[in-house]
Amino acid sequence: MSPVVAITGATAGVGRATARAFAQKGYDVGLVSRGEEALEAGRKECEAAGVRAVAVPTDVAEWDAVDGAAKRIEDELGPIDVWVNDAMATVFSPFLHVDPDEFDRATRVTYLGYVNGTRAALNRMTERDRGTVVQVGSALAYRGIPLQSAYCGAKHAIQGFTESVRCELLHDRSNVHICMVQMPALNTPQFDIQRNKMKRKAQPVPPIYEPEVAAKAIVYAAEHRRREIWVGGTTVATILANRVMPYLLDHYLGLSGYDSQLRDEPADHDRPDSLFEPVPGDRGAHGSFESKSTPRSWVLDVDLSAPVAFAKETVGTAAAKAGAKVLQKLLG
Repeated sequence: MSPVVAITGATAGVGRATARAFAQKGYDVGLVSRGEEALEAGRKECEAAGVRAVAVPTDVAEWDAVDGAAKRIEDELGPIDVWVNDAMATVFSPFLHVDPDEFDRATRVTYLGYVNGTRAALNRMTERDRGTVVQVGSALAYRGIPLQSAYCGAKHAIQGFTESVRCELLHDRSNVHICMVQMPALNTPQFDIQRNKMKRKAQPVPPIYEPEVAAKAIVYAAEHRRREIWVGGTTVATILANRVMPYLLDHYLGLSGYDSQLRDEPADHDRPDSLFEPVPGDRGAHGSFESKSTPRSWVLDVDLSAPVAFAKETVGTAAAKAGAKVLQKLLG
């Protein structure tokens, strides 16, 4: 019987590329998102790879909808082995120009959507004592940047939430694993469909990677018990630099963070956006930055290479066992 993966935000960008990547590895795929046209297109792509797929229209901000999606996927495909949280919504704008309902909606999708997905997955996985939850994160889970206060706040919240849940799983001696994959700038459709209140069009901060780079890391995380994976040299540099010189980064981003996220083209404020309702049509995995994007991350390739992966997993397992013994002694 084929393993089963459920993916939220599966209709575009990283979620769509990840659905294809899992299908190519023989997983049956449950696609969870709002846009029905894009869901059907994603389902057909997965089935073309020779696996079963089910598309479930779902607003991840609503717990009952997410739980219902999980039930339908298990009813049609079987027990979920991997749950990937990827759904997101954001507003490009200075914080004081973001309306309270906009901030609330972005937070409900990007943060509480992950909470709902994790709950739906763990309710099922912990009973079976197996399974993996993969949280699609960002370098912005560690380092906030201007114009993305709702998104950065949600990614920081996901980081803390995931660490808390991981500790609880360890306390319960559960075999269920939870991992976070921190992403760099990616060439996805989000910059063309998310709400933008700036005068210019939004863009990812270069260097930009294709979504297949992210998908590769997510599939790896699902199949290996790594605590966290940092994708791309910029993610590694951003997280480490923020640990060493956060004050300098505050000032640097205050000076450069606006222009680096905006194109020279005027924004189209009449276009539909996906904050409250799905945008009609199917945009696939890639955005409009193909000419500026790279299909490979050498840093990720080295990180996931057999020698490095073996060393990290060996050290991680040994450290976890040693830590558990020390804690047992301390706690009596």
